[in-house]
Amino acid sequence: MTDKPLNTLKTSPLDRQLSLAKTSLTIGKNWAKTGLSGLFLSKEQRETQKDAFMQEQANYLVAELGKLKGSVVKVGQMLALYGEHMLPPAVVSALHTLDADTAPIAWSVIYEALKHELGERIDDFEIEQTPIGTASLAQVHKAYHKFSGRTVALKIQYPNVAGAIDADLAVFKKLLKVTGILPQTRALDDWFDEIRELLYREVDYRMEADTTKRFATYLANDDRYVVPTIYDNYSTDRLICMSFESGLSLNDEQILNLPQDRKNALGQSAIDIVMRELFEWGEMQTDPNFGNYLVRLGTQGETDKLVLLDFGAIKQFDKKLLTIANNLLVAGFYQDKTMMKNAMTGYDFFDNLNGKPKDDMATVFLMACEPFAKPHLIDEKLLDDGRYIWANSDLYNRVMVSAKDGMTSKEFTLPPKEMMFISRKFIGAYALLSAIDARTDSLGLIGQYV
Repeated sequence: MTDKPLNTLKTSPLDRQLSLAKTSLTIGKNWAKTGLSGLFLSKEQRETQKDAFMQEQANYLVAELGKLKGSVVKVGQMLALYGEHMLPPAVVSALHTLDADTAPIAWSVIYEALKHELGERIDDFEIEQTPIGTASLAQVHKAYHKFSGRTVALKIQYPNVAGAIDADLAVFKKLLKVTGILPQTRALDDWFDEIRELLYREVDYRMEADTTKRFATYLANDDRYVVPTIYDNYSTDRLICMSFESGLSLNDEQILNLPQDRKNALGQSAIDIVMRELFEWGEMQTDPNFGNYLVRLGTQGETDKLVLLDFGAIKQFDKKLLTIANNLLVAGFYQDKTMMKNAMTGYDFFDNLNGKPKDDMATVFLMACEPFAKPHLIDEKLLDDGRYIWANSDLYNRVMVSAKDGMTSKEFTLPPKEMMFISRKFIGAYALLSAIDARTDSLGLIGQYV
């Protein structure tokens, strides 16, 4: 942890609105100063100065959002994923850093929160004061249970962030309205309603504990995955006590230096669980943050395992959505544009598209399904013995560039909120598999679903 711990957390609606207002005012003043300083520069010099300043101010904005924690950070993360076609690159780049560990909350504040949840039972633990993980809504501390000898992880929610959700979303929506970076439509209202619902589920730790136990049941007979054990007697509405699960981060050099077949197996495991979430269980963990995963390397020929750490951002899908998603995937498997356009139905987002915009969007979906297509239907340069080479594909950037024209069409509206959460998970999976240079087998992934 390199960030200085925060000794206070602004949780009242007024404090958070004032903080954002102060941030906006500071940025406005800085823009005015840079405008004056650029009066005597050449056009090229002014453009260079503008780009550097934009990056600096975007980094400042993100740093201030990180201090607020809570819902405002979550919305910023969502904008990072969907903002490429509507926000300056510097802003998108800075927003992506919100996925990393944000500044921790000081131990004195965390201790009081733990004591509030555990009461006298806090003395049952020896707790490390330095967190092993920080996020927008919670902080995780490693602890030793004195009586059982178990090492546990205590996930403690920041004080009062749950009560700030509605105010946070209202403030962020006002910011979007003022900047005009997103169309103020019913689709946007639905999107914010969906985020609100998801956030309220995320701050319900009883629900997260139950979901963790449910996924542990799903994966009980699959030795590729590890799911933490929940200790109900020390868990509350705002605290989860679970088994401490060791492992390496996904960007650890040991992972990157594994033999190709082991990296392939890990990648296959990572994307396979996404398929099972969508097509078998009908519920998906929609937060693709790399920090939600660890890798436990096998010894003496044992299977390398993915450790799944977070089950808060769970979204359950109805049969309508699952049927549409399956039809889109089948069309992608066969790389059939007519089949893809026929599958694009059931939501206004699809049904309002006609002519070239619909044709363009079908092309985008076919490209996004490239890793799941029959191998002989895609460029052989992207294949290694029939397996898709994620690191060579530049898939995410190609999809976003291809989507740009369709998104600027007058016929384009915000995608269905369910689709946005699914795409968020797939974007994270694409990044993960590219990062570890995995090569996956499409038939092994989706053969049973098509």
